[in-house]
Amino acid sequence: MTPLLSVRNLSKSYGAQLGCNAVSFDLFPGEVMGIVGESGSGKSTLLNCIAGHIAQDRGQVVYDTRADGPRDTVTMPEPERRMLGRTDWAFVHQNPRDGLRMNVSAGGNVGERLMAVGARNYGDIRDTAQDWLGRVEIAAGRIDDRPSTFSGGMQQRLQIARNLVTAPRLVFMDEPTGGLDVSVQARLLDMLRELVREMGLSVILVTHDLAVVRLLAHRLMVMKSGEVVETGLTDQVLDDPQHAYTQLLVSSVLHV
Repeated sequence: MTPLLSVRNLSKSYGAQLGCNAVSFDLFPGEVMGIVGESGSGKSTLLNCIAGHIAQDRGQVVYDTRADGPRDTVTMPEPERRMLGRTDWAFVHQNPRDGLRMNVSAGGNVGERLMAVGARNYGDIRDTAQDWLGRVEIAAGRIDDRPSTFSGGMQQRLQIARNLVTAPRLVFMDEPTGGLDVSVQARLLDMLRELVREMGLSVILVTHDLAVVRLLAHRLMVMKSGEVVETGLTDQVLDDPQHAYTQLLVSSVLHV
């Protein structure tokens, strides 16, 4: 099977500080890859380099495009990469305000992404937006309300609807449950797991929460000081960690 995404020797430094160093992995269609590590381990830097939000120092990010097959997105022309980010890729931010237009209605937030891929019929756009609000458990009557009137959990669900409405194949998630109450987290995770399965999404998921990766991720990469120190099937890594740092991460959760 051809990987949907192949990352090769991806590196990024901030002066003397290492963001990520020579990271390589393949992600296959329908697979969820979790990236864990303490704050400052490089996981968010890696995610943002892959997504093209931060310029890497070296390395390749080869994506199996629908039209032209495998392409290195690092060398891809900027307009093409931006279109990829609006269509086949999606990015779910930890803070939903970073991924929403707060002065635009809920329906408008979802509809904007449809319009970016060429949708023009207002009725169809509104119907699709309403359908997606329902899929993320937002009442149809809130379609004309602004996200600023929503709770944090609702804003995160709206951001997910906005991202998934164009049926992307690759979704980047940066701490998608961070900052939410435990009960709200559980509801959001159940919804995410169902959408990932139903849509066959490939996901790169960054989190510090091992319970989140156990629920969502098929495979797991553990990062420390910009380096990948361990990788493997999620349950295997969490139940039988081999690296001392992974053992420390797992035991710190067990003894909280």
